[in-house]
Amino acid sequence: MQNVTDRTSNPFGMQPPCESFVPGYGDANADFHVVGDHPGVHGGAASGVPFTDAPGAERLRRALTAAGLLDDDGEPVDLFLSYLHACVPEGDPTERDYVEMEPFFDAELRAITAHVLLPVGERATRHVLENYTAIVADDVDLADVHGEELHGSGWLVVPALDPTEWTDDAEAAYVDALRALRERDYHREADLGRFLAGSEPYRVR
Repeated sequence: MQNVTDRTSNPFGMQPPCESFVPGYGDANADFHVVGDHPGVHGGAASGVPFTDAPGAERLRRALTAAGLLDDDGEPVDLFLSYLHACVPEGDPTERDYVEMEPFFDAELRAITAHVLLPVGERATRHVLENYTAIVADDVDLADVHGEELHGSGWLVVPALDPTEWTDDAEAAYVDALRALRERDYHREADLGRFLAGSEPYRVR
């Protein structure tokens, strides 16, 4: 499925229940989707762009640039970035706040229909594993799977430690993992042609 939109910021016009929020940003047809926590953790309240102006944001962006997912101007290449909780919070969001925001995040994630999810940090990784894979999140230690490929039921997931926790080796491992993934066929598609008349394949995301 191809989305027809030239909007880079908030391509689907999401309007969460708050005055100030950081919308999803990037290619609406992206194969890679970076998932962060909220603007208070990963930034963007001033710029309106996820993963800017916050501790660790520049390091993540440097890694994404090295992997070819951001260009030299910092613009996404086959990449979309968004938050579980897009509203700019006053303090830390409550569990109820995350629950209220979840439908907006889920709708956008399914509209983008990326093949690879790139959750950043503990909360984003736990949410992605619990909701978009058959993996038991409680059995996963993020430090052990940083930059590793985890195969979900519909998505390939490559988690990352929060960039504020990265060592140089952790950054290099993440870049190497993304580069290696982009060099091979990572697409997650199903052939529904068997349900149709004729012998032609019908592949869907």
